[in-house]
Amino acid sequence: MTWSDFYLICFLFGFAFSLISFLAGSLHVPHVHLPHLHFDLHHGMHVGHGHGGSGNDTPWFNFATVSVFLTWFGGTGYLLQRYASMWAVLALGVSTLAGIGGAAIVFLFLARYLMGHQKVMDPADFDMVGVLGHVSSPIRAGGTGELIFTQDGTRRVTGARSENGAAIAKGAEVVVTRYEKGIAYVRQWDELTNALL
Repeated sequence: MTWSDFYLICFLFGFAFSLISFLAGSLHVPHVHLPHLHFDLHHGMHVGHGHGGSGNDTPWFNFATVSVFLTWFGGTGYLLQRYASMWAVLALGVSTLAGIGGAAIVFLFLARYLMGHQKVMDPADFDMVGVLGHVSSPIRAGGTGELIFTQDGTRRVTGARSENGAAIAKGAEVVVTRYEKGIAYVRQWDELTNALL
């Protein structure tokens, strides 16, 4: 096997992995969960998979960066060996730099634009107790109505019952006191503020 053959094989593998990744993403094929490497400068390297929430959790070595590295490394090396007739060591160095450069561009794109806008979900942000909302469908005495509220910047709707079983009119401002099985138990805001005063 010559250096040109080695570079061509690396290019073909990298390009095939990139193509498979692109097709799997565009066709909405369920993804395969492959392990990837994590590097910790203090504790060494370990293999695993994580579910990162922000761009800072994006691992350097992932499917996209490895496939781009192989593609750029193989393509550059093949062209240098085949058409520039470079020394093998110099071609290997230039190819490695080209592969690292291509992988770094993809990593920065992933970390800043694709993964950078994601955030870790905190269960406390979705706790219903204490949520303030408006009754959109009146709550009959002992019955169920509908509550509109805003949570985590999104307008939401849920079924609602009066905490004490009393009727609550449409448009009343209420506070959720407990949430069970998809139903918010509420008290009127005026009732709570009067009790505190």
